[in-house]
Amino acid sequence: MKAESIFPINEPFYEVRKIKNFKELIDRSEQLYSDRPAYKLKNKDGVYYDVSYKKFRHDIYYLGNSLITDGYSRSHIAVIGANSYKWSVTYLAVTCSNNVVVPIDKELMAENIIDVLRDSDSTALFGDEKYINMVSEHLDKLPEGFRLYSFEECEKPGVLSYDEYFESGRQLYKQGKKLLNDVTLDENVMTSLLFTSGTTGVSKGVCLSQANICAVINNLAGVVKVNPDDQLLSVLPIHHTYECTLGFLFIIYSGACIAFCQGLRYITKNMQEVKPTIFITVPLMIEKIHDRIMKKLDEKKGGKLIFSVGKTAAMLGKAVGIKDIDRRIFAEVIENFGGRLRLLITGAAALDPRVAEDFIRMGVDIYIGYGLTECAPLVIGNHDRLMLSDSVGTPLPAVEACIHDPDDLGVGEIWIKAPMVMLGYYKNQKATDEVLTEDGWFRTGDLGTVDRNNCYKITGRSKNVIVTKNGKNIFPEEVELYLNNSPVIEESLVFGDDVDDETLVSAKIYPNYDQIKKNLKRQELTQEEIRASIAEAIKEVNKKLPKYKKVMKFDIRENAFIKTTTQKIKRYANLDDKNAAKDGQEEKNTEE
Repeated sequence: MKAESIFPINEPFYEVRKIKNFKELIDRSEQLYSDRPAYKLKNKDGVYYDVSYKKFRHDIYYLGNSLITDGYSRSHIAVIGANSYKWSVTYLAVTCSNNVVVPIDKELMAENIIDVLRDSDSTALFGDEKYINMVSEHLDKLPEGFRLYSFEECEKPGVLSYDEYFESGRQLYKQGKKLLNDVTLDENVMTSLLFTSGTTGVSKGVCLSQANICAVINNLAGVVKVNPDDQLLSVLPIHHTYECTLGFLFIIYSGACIAFCQGLRYITKNMQEVKPTIFITVPLMIEKIHDRIMKKLDEKKGGKLIFSVGKTAAMLGKAVGIKDIDRRIFAEVIENFGGRLRLLITGAAALDPRVAEDFIRMGVDIYIGYGLTECAPLVIGNHDRLMLSDSVGTPLPAVEACIHDPDDLGVGEIWIKAPMVMLGYYKNQKATDEVLTEDGWFRTGDLGTVDRNNCYKITGRSKNVIVTKNGKNIFPEEVELYLNNSPVIEESLVFGDDVDDETLVSAKIYPNYDQIKKNLKRQELTQEEIRASIAEAIKEVNKKLPKYKKVMKFDIRENAFIKTTTQKIKRYANLDDKNAAKDGQEEKNTEE
């Protein structure tokens, strides 16, 4: 059945400075924001310093000079490492010099990195010394002449220095050989090749053009205003299109400033140092921060009551027009984020609506969005005129979306038609044809609903649906949300288990051991006590669910679930051997 869009395309409400490619992005940003800081970096002595937009653009052009001089043209060049200034410069130098960048997940094992380099037809790798050393041990598995460029000093034979390579390009530029200036980009050809295993371990290369990525930037700019005075603390892995497009390229487009988190354990420290106004993250991180706030309140006498009264007072104050009343009431909480935080942007999984509402009441806006790597990534989202805690929002301007073949409850597969939809899967026409229709629709594989206001809700993955013997459909993500709301459950994974010709809703549970200890007032727990606590929690959850959705079986995990780099649970990798066989199925890289 052909999909039909029954809702009009949204219109931007901000004036948009449209860009076609990355050279236009950096050239125009340098013209507009020349001496403003593009980056706030920390030196070896722990002191922050600024890098201006003028210097950032020049650094990209210097490295681009070296690439062009060495004959790189339409070459596939990989980059791997922690979020860093050199990573960012490399990404744009590669793409602006008419080459294809291949961002690689630094969490991959050595053999997986080699697989990506081979499968992507890469001829060079730029990266942190750790990963360059790792790959240098396997050069015999890569094409002859493969080059390695290390961001740090590296004594390995054959490894080239990024700094020396960069300097050679700078000298050429100073001599008047501004080779990147003469490059004409075709924004409609592949510029970024993203290999990711998603949640099943099956690797597919997503081919994105500069037109795809610029479409996200242009259309997001029409509904979300980021100002030159804004400061971002970059936490999520930059190789991922979520962080790369929203937390890097969109920020540079907007003239704001980027600082890099030194690691998850340094988030609080870095927030105090950087004082970000924008934080792009995933629900798991937001919920953990919220849990810490609630825990501190719980330790104070009457803390939770004060918090509840404060939320009510803030809501009433705003209703009568008292400016920033919420931020003044919750100044102590906001100070944990550096004191200036105004916007949280989140995706990649479902966020507990109650958590979102708490932050909104405290004066910190939360924009929940939905996208996929195949869409560069954002297609649906909340924005400056829409902030819902229980919906991923409305389609961006220029995005058509529909619910294909909805059931009696309005649940169907989300289909997208938009300029940010990928070119296809690399060297995999069969997989491309399976998701792109002849009339231009992209089948996301995600299930959802849409209301009369064109606001979407995600109910789950089509391949995750549990179908009972009597034909009932159960979305495991819905049951997981109920389970994860229990204080004694840290994480859960729900699946169907066939037992005696009946499909039972089953769950794997990673308990909140600290909460159980607190409840039982014990420092050590027996397996029986842990299981009894979880059983009681599931009993309470089951009271809220219809009979066919009730959790009938559960297992306890000692460790947290295996996750992707955006902290999404790898569903089949965490199930038992029988279910793990499904790892061979293909599943797209959803970023709700």
